[in-house]
Amino acid sequence: MQRVTTIDAELARRGAEDGERAAQMHQQIAALIGADPAALAPWEEHLEHCADVDLAMAAVADLAAVAPADTAAALDDDAVARRLVRLLGVSSELGRHLAAHPEDLTQVVREPARMPAAEITADLCTDVGAFIDGSGFLVAEGDPLAEGDPLAGADRLRLANDRHLVRIASRDVGAIESIDIVDDIAAELADLADAIVTLALALARAENPDHADARLAIIAMGKCGAQELNYISDVDVIHVAEPAREGVTSQQAVMVASRLAGAVARICSAHSGAGSIWQVDAALRPEGNAGPLVRTMDSMTTYYRKWAKNWEFQALLKARPMAGDLKLGQQFCDLVAPMVWQVGEKEHFVAQVRAMRARVVDLIPAKEKDRQIKLGSGGLRDVEFTVQLLQLVHGRHDEKLRDRSTLGALKALAAGGYISRGDAERLDNAYRLERLMEHRVQMFRMRRTHLLPADDRGLRRIGRSIGVRSADQTREVWGATTRAVLRTHNKVFFSPLVEAVARIPSDEFRLAPAAVEDRMRALGFKDPKAALGHIGALTQGTSRAVRIQAQLMPVMLEWLADAPSPDRGMVAFRRVSEALGESPWYLRALRDEGAMAQRLATVLASSRYAVDMLYRAPETVQILAEDDLRPRPGSDVAREMTAVAARHETVEDAVAAVRAVRRRELFRIVVANILDKTDCLETGRGLSDLAGATIDAGLTVVAREAENPPRIGVVAMGRWGGAEMSYASDADALFVVEDSSDPEATSKATAMVSRLRNLLALPGPDPKLDLDAGLRPEGKSGPLVRTLSSYLGYYRSWSSTWESQALVRARHGAGDRALTSTLLEAIDRLRWPDGGLTASQFAEIRRLKARMETERIPRGVDRQRHLKLGPGGLSDVEWTAQVLQMQHAAELPALRTTSTVEALDAALDGGLMTEDQHDALRQAWIHASRMRNAIVVTRGRASDVIPTGIEDLDAMARIMGLGLGSSETMVEDHLRLSRRASKVVEELFWTP
Repeated sequence: MQRVTTIDAELARRGAEDGERAAQMHQQIAALIGADPAALAPWEEHLEHCADVDLAMAAVADLAAVAPADTAAALDDDAVARRLVRLLGVSSELGRHLAAHPEDLTQVVREPARMPAAEITADLCTDVGAFIDGSGFLVAEGDPLAEGDPLAGADRLRLANDRHLVRIASRDVGAIESIDIVDDIAAELADLADAIVTLALALARAENPDHADARLAIIAMGKCGAQELNYISDVDVIHVAEPAREGVTSQQAVMVASRLAGAVARICSAHSGAGSIWQVDAALRPEGNAGPLVRTMDSMTTYYRKWAKNWEFQALLKARPMAGDLKLGQQFCDLVAPMVWQVGEKEHFVAQVRAMRARVVDLIPAKEKDRQIKLGSGGLRDVEFTVQLLQLVHGRHDEKLRDRSTLGALKALAAGGYISRGDAERLDNAYRLERLMEHRVQMFRMRRTHLLPADDRGLRRIGRSIGVRSADQTREVWGATTRAVLRTHNKVFFSPLVEAVARIPSDEFRLAPAAVEDRMRALGFKDPKAALGHIGALTQGTSRAVRIQAQLMPVMLEWLADAPSPDRGMVAFRRVSEALGESPWYLRALRDEGAMAQRLATVLASSRYAVDMLYRAPETVQILAEDDLRPRPGSDVAREMTAVAARHETVEDAVAAVRAVRRRELFRIVVANILDKTDCLETGRGLSDLAGATIDAGLTVVAREAENPPRIGVVAMGRWGGAEMSYASDADALFVVEDSSDPEATSKATAMVSRLRNLLALPGPDPKLDLDAGLRPEGKSGPLVRTLSSYLGYYRSWSSTWESQALVRARHGAGDRALTSTLLEAIDRLRWPDGGLTASQFAEIRRLKARMETERIPRGVDRQRHLKLGPGGLSDVEWTAQVLQMQHAAELPALRTTSTVEALDAALDGGLMTEDQHDALRQAWIHASRMRNAIVVTRGRASDVIPTGIEDLDAMARIMGLGLGSSETMVEDHLRLSRRASKVVEELFWTP
């Protein structure tokens, strides 16, 4: 009893679920082969790495019962024992076959190596008795009917198939790492399928006396065509026939070939005492199951040229001759190949491929979705569709990608730079693992299935066959693998770059030099030779970066052409690419990161302002890969700026780090503006928040240089105060320092503010930020910084009307909020005076406005084209809003806002203007603000005057979303809106 318990425990330690039963099997085997039943034999050590110990022990016992000597000899050879134990533990069906046909144990004993396809065919010919007859066709020996058993030949073929499956499976499970040879195993299974179909056709010819009238080619499709077949899988085929001799019509040949094709399908799929092979599926033929089983070459030509759908050409990617008349089969493949490599440019091709993949997933029953190895999300089909889409899009002009196998094509795609090496490696590893799991699932009962087991024992068996120990670990491996596939699939399969490349006609990849120049000119390039020079500089050579550039270039040209200045964009693309040429993320991101490449092309060909930032700091381009381009909250940016500044010791370095964050966020805002991701008001708020965050962080930095630095508050004024900054705006500000017993507090604060102003105004990679204190008490002649009590005293006794008006836009900007809040509360009486403006104050404001328009509009400038000071311009609208606020905010609290637009809305709600007046002022202000920003974005420099050059105007119109050739419309819209607004300003501002 103790002996059995020990054996029981040892077998359980090796993985037996029923240790007692396994011990009984051990005793039985030992008795049959003459081994010591009291101890584990050396071969039983291999059970530890066996998929199902209980299954293996039972199968060895069955085999030993019918062939004890052969079994003992196999188990005595350690390498053979390893293969045999693993085979019997993974496949109950092959175990039963060996028990029924122990002579096939020689297939496990033989040295594991791939058998050449010709040898497999020759071996099956011997089994079936096939030979080349006088008409040149391979036929079975004699007439099976003469033997009285028409099924004998088919049964011999079925048994031969099982014998070769034992051989192939033994090599598979016996490998050190089965995952490394999964593609080689799949290819040999396809070789076996070719031989099976070849011999099934030979048997079919023996059944049909008139077989010599038809040449029949059987074309492998799907996994068999790709030579990546499963152990048990439908073999997808297409049949092509032609008359074999003179006097036979095409119709007669098709009739004979149809009988032959039908017989082949029957032989392969029928069940008998010898078992079955697999189904032959001709559903991928023209018209599917509704179409004729066999067609002639002429019929095939007509169908594929006129009627075939895009998915049919995708399926033909895998087509190859497998049996029958191989020459005819190759003619068919040569016929359809050019069509296969043109389908990628057909209208809606990419969208249709994506939709087809989505439909497949939707049709999976809910209870199977998480277990579907082949069709489920993150499964084999996702890898295959990803690879096939890239092949069909890029293989039009790169013949190296025209590989039928998934893994071979994936390797070529990575070598060509069409997919990152990291993504290719992830897909390769996942595909191998999923194929291995699919093989192991099918091998268990040698049945066609693509589902992981639902029960823990089944999952444990699959897990142990791939190197993990439990059902839970199997689930974890499966989940991690599908997630990795899904992430890469979604990134590559849905990349806009793929769709854009697909839209480029194939012939444009092969234009002659003169035709290329014409094409470039047609795209809108004014200097095609210069552009081609830039293209050549980026695409000449053999490096991986050059290959990726060559892949990107055709679609980049299309995208550049859609923007205002293709030539300037091409120059910029070259400069940015050369600057970032050593950065591994740059080209990879352009290829893989969603819409980044298209965004970059649009930005480069639209904005000198953005391009200048990229020239100075090319790494800023990473912003284009982000999903959300809207301005970040100012508080988030301020925290980041403070954190990065803290990592630098010197004030100069710390402020430079703050400015680097500002540069990145400024680029984000500009890009969002160019790509129409934000409106004018959101842009203004984003720029204003960014200025506040920069000044806030900068104050913290410069405080390091002062001993006991005083508290400083910054009041935002002007457009900063109104959260309406443009790209050209200075940050108008008042600087207030706390009242302190320290006599040096004001001088310290002045030094800190001066230091900050100088550091933010230095030339650098980002546009400078000028802190303008011109609106402070006494203007430029007054002190830069005042104490809180000084401000309060000044505004109490000396403030002018224009200063009260300037304070309408005053709000907290940066620094100490308690100081600014106290000051702002004190000045409310000036900007929201009880009783409103006096007549003299109103008259003073009007005089000042008139003088500004006279003095500040440059001589010779058309007033109608001045966005700020022209009639109905920004100043008109803002001053109108401000006087309404000063007149009525004491009674209407909603008017107490620093925002022009909010003030106009509140004035409408308060009954101070009509809806028409409100709409006129609001639309004019927004349109002028957008044009002002567009001038800076397109030209790279500020101006309040609408340019006259057609190129600048067209670029502005494109930035404003008006489309090509809309510059006149843009200017006419401004003139119309400003005229409307000017009339309202006359009514509300100038009329006493």
